[in-house]
Amino acid sequence: MSKVLQISGAMPGLGYANIPKEIIPFLASYNLIPQLLSQSIIELAIAPITCTQAEISHALEQFYQHWDLTSPEKIEDWCLRYGLTPEQLELLATRKLRVEKFKKITWGHQLESYFLKRKRYLDRVIYSLIQTENKSIVNELFFRIAEGEDSFAELAREYSQGSEADRCGIIGPVELGSITPNFAQLLYTSQVGVVQPPVAFGNSWLIVRVEKVISAQLDDFMRQRLLQENFEAWFQEQLNKLSPEEKIWMGINTKSDQVREVA
Repeated sequence: MSKVLQISGAMPGLGYANIPKEIIPFLASYNLIPQLLSQSIIELAIAPITCTQAEISHALEQFYQHWDLTSPEKIEDWCLRYGLTPEQLELLATRKLRVEKFKKITWGHQLESYFLKRKRYLDRVIYSLIQTENKSIVNELFFRIAEGEDSFAELAREYSQGSEADRCGIIGPVELGSITPNFAQLLYTSQVGVVQPPVAFGNSWLIVRVEKVISAQLDDFMRQRLLQENFEAWFQEQLNKLSPEEKIWMGINTKSDQVREVA
């Protein structure tokens, strides 16, 4: 057993996150080492990030409210209980803010170009669908809709074999990036309001009509989402740089969602 557990390859130039050997058995017994190593990777990354005095004061105020620390005595007792200095308390209280600052500093300048690259997959679509394994009837249904003999909604409710039948064939809005690529391509290239001829997908035949395309916008919500996407990709890169021993500690093959737990 090594004397300390180290993050040695994830963040070159930012030093080491050392864990004293006497607490390693305790951490291992509760399966806490993966979490602690994950936290260490992020902590090393945000170490250079600073906050203004106003930001620190606001973060501390929120922290005190969360923990019901309503007096200086309660704050002092809380710090003594967990062995924290005032400086460590500030770091703890501002951690979330420093992570957000790290995201903006690292990827904020490239969000516009990243958004344009991803926009096709972020656009949402509302479409009508009839799916059936009955090949002999699908062409008849298509022509009945195209000729105006029956509405798409009526035939979807009667003939579609998926849950969309309960919604008169309507699905969405749904992001194109969350749909099977071949089917997403069909929707992406379809003209709004035009019924597409039957196409085979797996064991089913589909009739599709795009009802509406909702273009993705680079608003505040989208910016936060794209920053998080970049952050998660960066975190995975750091895991890939770990030494074999560190990867064993991390259980890296089963920790793809670890960043969501720690950030």
